[in-house]
Amino acid sequence: MDGREIKIKKLFSKGNAVIIACDHGEFDGPIPGMANIRETVSKINKNVDGVLLSPAMVRHTGEFFADKISPAVVGRLNWNTVYCFQWKYKESVSAEAFSPEEALAMGVEIALVSLTLKTGSEKTDAENVKIFRSLASECRRLGMPVIGEYFPAHSDKLSLQEMHAQVKTGCRIIAELGADMIKTFYTCKFKDVVSGCPVPILALGAGKLPAQLDALKLAEAEIKDGAKGVVFGRNAIQVPDPSKFQSALMDVVKNNISPDEVLHKYNLKD
Repeated sequence: MDGREIKIKKLFSKGNAVIIACDHGEFDGPIPGMANIRETVSKINKNVDGVLLSPAMVRHTGEFFADKISPAVVGRLNWNTVYCFQWKYKESVSAEAFSPEEALAMGVEIALVSLTLKTGSEKTDAENVKIFRSLASECRRLGMPVIGEYFPAHSDKLSLQEMHAQVKTGCRIIAELGADMIKTFYTCKFKDVVSGCPVPILALGAGKLPAQLDALKLAEAEIKDGAKGVVFGRNAIQVPDPSKFQSALMDVVKNNISPDEVLHKYNLKD
């Protein structure tokens, strides 16, 4: 078993994985609950399996990851206009932001590399694939696992069926291109997405839901339909007590405890 396989095994050592995303500043700037990255990370539950950051933010939060029981550091390597909804970009263009070697030196253990297709330009699609392959190949050489993020273009304008079709196809493509795991949207026929993909899929939380119970129910549905874990950001951080909510989230994702039960167990209030 090589170093890459050991890191993957560690991520899933406690069953289904829970990763907390706080890389939003890389695209949105300082948003509520994530304006101060040190404070944001300090409130994360130490028992989660990973924390997704921009590699450059690891230096500002290093004390959180200093002991042996700390979550894995997951670093986003490429930057894509697809996430900058506030600027209303027409295409979804990817750019390498951090080389795998630089990210590794910064303390990143697992890389996240995104891919967006159906951008409206065949040239852009091909360039996005080229960047994904270049980063994934270098990560493999360095023994760094890759979470491939499939994020559809114009995701906010797709119907449920269009979203499902893109995610189902995109997950298989990104697995074929070398991803060890995949982060993507939960769809209306998510079991079909899972059955057509040979690597573990981590389902994301997407936009902030109205209530903590809604987020827990989403996580429950994702796991029941075959996800091997979740990657939650706003829904796990923009809450009154992030650490307590994340304990509840872990109970749902890892221990199959119902959302209603954990809501009462941890006395979660919006």
